[in-house]
Amino acid sequence: MPAPSLAPLTDGLRFAFGTLTVFPVRVTRWDRPAARVGMLCAPLAGLAVGAVAAAAGLLLLFLQAGSALAAVATVAVPAVLTRGLHLDGLADTADGLGSGKPAADALRIMKQSDIGPFGVITLVLVLAAQTAALARAYEDTWARGALAAVVAGVVARLVLTLAARPAVPSARPEGLGAAVAGVVPVAGAAGAAVAVTLAAAAGGTLLGADGVVRAVLAVALSVAAADLLLRHCVRRFGGVTGDVFGGLAETAATTALVVAALG
Repeated sequence: MPAPSLAPLTDGLRFAFGTLTVFPVRVTRWDRPAARVGMLCAPLAGLAVGAVAAAAGLLLLFLQAGSALAAVATVAVPAVLTRGLHLDGLADTADGLGSGKPAADALRIMKQSDIGPFGVITLVLVLAAQTAALARAYEDTWARGALAAVVAGVVARLVLTLAARPAVPSARPEGLGAAVAGVVPVAGAAGAAVAVTLAAAAGGTLLGADGVVRAVLAVALSVAAADLLLRHCVRRFGGVTGDVFGGLAETAATTALVVAALG
């Protein structure tokens, strides 16, 4: 079996930043090779989002606005930099899963523009958990809060890379899910996971041995939580959609932030 073709790195980066962020990047290619490199580069887009989010939180801490407002700003920035698409995907996924309907009807519910009760409740709880966790981390030290924001941003996109592996089908023949489903080779997904874990551990050294352990646990538990959701969605919907990708990202980010707040 021939190895999957790869697009140039620049096309992949454009794909990653152009589809996963609002940064002014024009996507020049929308084919499978570009999607493959783009999804492998997704954690880099998360690094940029996390860094901006951390900077916003640190700015408010510097202005002595307090840890609570710093946490709110840190949570708000990723929502702005993704046009709220991941949060919208989380809400739609919650509505689809909560409906208890067959796959076709659940997918139709997810496509509707309104948000149902399951989606609203999920959004409130997730945003509250993210804000509370970051506030706790900032109360400890500014470095712990900033590192939590960056790790959450990166791991939220890492799980998208992992969800684009060949074993995961698309639930629809169109949309972002269909464009990226199965494009990332298993070896590439594993390599991305290892690279993110090592990078998180390196960042954790700023906080000592406890920081290293916490950062590695944040990555591992975030990937595990997102994978549980992914498997459930594949069973319920028959595959992934763009909304499911958003739900995976927010699940991973929330898990990472909660881990950062513990202990």
